[in-house]
Amino acid sequence: MDNKTLYSYTALFRTPDEIIHAAEAVQEKGYVKYDVNTPYPVHGMDKAMKLKPSRLPFVSMFFGFSGTFFSLFMMYWMASIDYPVIVGGKPFFSFPAYVPIMFELTVLSAAVMTVIVMLAVFFKLPNLRHPFHDTDYMKAVSSDQYGISIEAEDEKFNEEEIKALFEELGAHKIEPIYFDDEEYTFKQTVFEPKFISLLVIVGLLVSGTTYFSLNKLMNMIPFNWMRFQSKVITQEESTFFSDGFGMRMPVKGTVAREHIPYLYADKPEEAAVNLVNPLPVTKANLELGHTKFNIFCSPCHGYFGEGDSRLRGQFPNPPSLHSEKVRNWKDGRIYHVLMEGQNSMPSYASQLNYNERWAVILYIRVLQRSLNAKETDL
Repeated sequence: MDNKTLYSYTALFRTPDEIIHAAEAVQEKGYVKYDVNTPYPVHGMDKAMKLKPSRLPFVSMFFGFSGTFFSLFMMYWMASIDYPVIVGGKPFFSFPAYVPIMFELTVLSAAVMTVIVMLAVFFKLPNLRHPFHDTDYMKAVSSDQYGISIEAEDEKFNEEEIKALFEELGAHKIEPIYFDDEEYTFKQTVFEPKFISLLVIVGLLVSGTTYFSLNKLMNMIPFNWMRFQSKVITQEESTFFSDGFGMRMPVKGTVAREHIPYLYADKPEEAAVNLVNPLPVTKANLELGHTKFNIFCSPCHGYFGEGDSRLRGQFPNPPSLHSEKVRNWKDGRIYHVLMEGQNSMPSYASQLNYNERWAVILYIRVLQRSLNAKETDL
């Protein structure tokens, strides 16, 4: 063994209690570079070894927050600076819309980078060799025995003292572990030929399998059956109908299920005469109208309907809902504007259902009454 470099001295024990006691004793002696190997996690071992909390959670937190702020900045730059687009009347910096992407990138960054750092830094991969490999010690501690190893690099390392300590602790087998050769450095790099070869082989296998699956296998029976289906494909000619169109016009006079057609399209005056608000003035209806007004109406009309848009510079400010003209409108006339839109205001028929539209009108009447109160209201 003269040409071998000593890595550590190891000792084997037969029970969990013995290895716990051995770890406490080694820790009390002041050894720092030592480790315990057991076939399964032994409860209380971290306390016996006085292990400090892992630094891995800080890695997860750092990369998680990095993903959070990177995604926030990315979306802000894309939507507000590089290519500003107004979507549904939202401001350029629409933080609630960013939250799902921020959440996804936070989790993704934390999970992926934690695994990479754990393998590359904490476990020192791609180091594929270790002095313990193929030793009787490793075979024992990975089966049914419990071992402890004190490295030769420890400042207090003394071969005779360590053997005496292990004998005193009742170890049934004590043996030294050596490096494979004197030139072995233990710190291998990613540029080792074996590791590079492994990466190349894995890359070729994955790429080849993916190419074969997507470009060849999917064109073979029965995997290609999904490609040839009796269905209408968007913007392609239909061979089933004589006119060649896949999209069919509805049968004249029919109404889609659960759809109530609006009978006063382009007829605002008829809507004003014939439509009457069916909702009673109750607390529940007013709260519903308040909520929907703040969501869909207040970005342009303001929270009090005064036309003080919160989107100044992005849209022309709308007229006040407190003008004499609007106050004199009947509920049906306001309902028509919600259904059809007016001037720069689009239709909100798809955003608000039947009851929500009438609830918004109830709330508009409350706003009008609050800012145009009569003496008899006091």
